[in-house]
Amino acid sequence: MPTLAEIYRYPIKSTRGELLSASAIDSQGLPFDRAWMVADETGRMLTGRTEPSLVQISARTHIDTLTLTAPSCEDCVIPLSFFNQPAAASVWKDEFPAFAGANVADAWLSTFLGKPVRLLYVGESSARRVRRRPDVTLSFADAYPLLLIGQGSLDELNRRIGRTLSMRRFRPNLVVSGAEPFAEDHWKKIRIGNVIFSIEKPCERCVFTTVDPENGEKSSDQEPLRTLATFRRTPEGVLFGQNAVAEHAGEIAFGMDIEILEMV
Repeated sequence: MPTLAEIYRYPIKSTRGELLSASAIDSQGLPFDRAWMVADETGRMLTGRTEPSLVQISARTHIDTLTLTAPSCEDCVIPLSFFNQPAAASVWKDEFPAFAGANVADAWLSTFLGKPVRLLYVGESSARRVRRRPDVTLSFADAYPLLLIGQGSLDELNRRIGRTLSMRRFRPNLVVSGAEPFAEDHWKKIRIGNVIFSIEKPCERCVFTTVDPENGEKSSDQEPLRTLATFRRTPEGVLFGQNAVAEHAGEIAFGMDIEILEMV
């Protein structure tokens, strides 16, 4: 039976993932996953596609603070109460309200990136919705609350590339072990612990996957996109991983069995 091998969250969109051993989860995903976003002065998102050095920033949430760390920088500790100024946010074609006001974070991030930026907070309850599931609220994530990838799928991709690339490069929330390569393509509903998940649609991959999650440098050979395009290209794009939604609140933990409830 497949099992849950890794759980990741990304408090700030496009920054380094945080490996969790267990977590609460609900329809909006993992608590504080992509709850913050680096934006330009108009509120439009900045991501690792154009700012690959974002992957060198780590963010940790505490009861009432957010702490930022990065190489050669002093830690920046931000009280969550600083995010008290309404601000417009834009992710792809979605425009929705968020919160700014953490000037110390804005200054720290602007210095690190070498350009004026703002740190936005989605708030305790996001006003944004999943386009194909308007009943589901969405943080600053690209399109869905969760991304699931099978370790077997990455192993097969690495075999075809001829070298080992880290799962972190693909920025999943849920990593599955013990399944055949691309088995997740055929899942429609699964259960992890006491939580049922709907597998909504494949994830289209972009140039961000070519960024090394350790040093923020892009692959000179355009991998893994080059190899993925040879066997995972569709009219919708180059696909790797599955977008998912938790159908209700619950708890998940490392090592839990994954029960396949419904296949495509």
